Amino acid sequence: MPKALRQIKNFAGRLCRDLRRHSQDISEGPLRGRVLEALWLVGRLLEQTPQSKNRVHSLHEPEVDSISRGKARIRYEFGTKVSLATTLDGGLAVGARSFPGNPHDGHTLAPALEQVAILTGQVPALAVVGRGYRGHGVETARVLISGTRRGITPAIGQAHQATKRPRA
Repeated sequence: MPKALRQIKNFAGRLCRDLRRHSQDISEGPLRGRVLEALWLVGRLLEQTPQSKNRVHSLHEPEVDSISRGKARIRYEFGTKVSLATTLDGGLAVGARSFPGNPHDGHTLAPALEQVAILTGQVPALAVVGRGYRGHGVETARVLISGTRRGITPAIGQAHQATKRPRA
């Protein structure tokens, strides 16, 4: 594997140098901009080390981040963290927001609830979240964290239904 990676890096370096030499031959326009952007990205990829910050994980999607899962089977995932807000009743998506980098789940709850309030015109009264949202610090809504003693019971579901506005 290391030999194959070395060969690929060698080929990419040669191709990069050759394209840089001939870049002045490409006429001004959108193609030249795309070629120079790709050259810059490949140059970053060739120069990075395992300890580098802001590493490039994908050439076709450079904004992808490494997300450490901490699981034995899946240690890392590559992508962007997304918060998806749905209704408790029917599972209708009422908000989705992308978070660059790898923020803690608890730090994404307030912006997600804010987006739901902006899109729906109503501030959510109840948020049911996973265990990663412990330490969220949200005061605008009642937050129920799965796996805790105060889980969703039929009484909470009925109380939530009673607080909803009647439909016209």
